[in-house]
Amino acid sequence: MNKLPDIRLRALEPEDLDLLYQIENDRSLWNVGATNVPYSRYTLHDYIATSNDDIYADRQVRLIIEDADGQTVGVADLVRFEPQHLRAEAGIVVMDRWRRQHYGEAALIQLADYGRRVLRLHQLYAVVAADNDAALRLFAKAGFQEQSVLKEWLFDGRQYADAKVMQRFL
Repeated sequence: MNKLPDIRLRALEPEDLDLLYQIENDRSLWNVGATNVPYSRYTLHDYIATSNDDIYADRQVRLIIEDADGQTVGVADLVRFEPQHLRAEAGIVVMDRWRRQHYGEAALIQLADYGRRVLRLHQLYAVVAADNDAALRLFAKAGFQEQSVLKEWLFDGRQYADAKVMQRFL
C-alpha cells in the first residue's frame, strides 16, 4: 500500500476564482460531470461570495484540496445532498500536475471522514463513466464499491455512454 500524501480540505476563498474558472471551463471535464456549459468569472465570483458553506442551505459543499505546502491540488465536492436520506454525491478534480500521486485517494478518504463525522451522512455515491478506468480505480481505493450500471447515462454531445454507480457507506 502506498503512503498517502498529507492534504487538507478547506473552504473556497476569493483567491480560488481562477482555479474554479479553469476547472469549470475545461471542456475535457464536461463529460465526467453534470456541467456542459462554460461559466463566467462573474457567475463563479458570485457563487464564492454567496455560498453559505452550509450543505443544508446550499445542498452542496465545495472544498479546495491543498498539499502539505499549501499548494492547491484540486477540488472535492459533495453535491446533490439529500438531508432526508443523509447522502450526497462525491466529486473530485485533481489538477494534472498532481495526478497519479495519490492526492485524489487522500482527498476522497478525508471527504468521506468529513461526511461521516461532521455532516453525519450515511453514504456517499459517485456516478462514473464506465470507461473511466482511472476514476473507477480511484473511488475503489477510497472504499467505494460498484453497485450498478446506468445504461446510456452520459451524453458527450455525440454519443451516449454507460456509467457506473459507486457507493460508500459511512
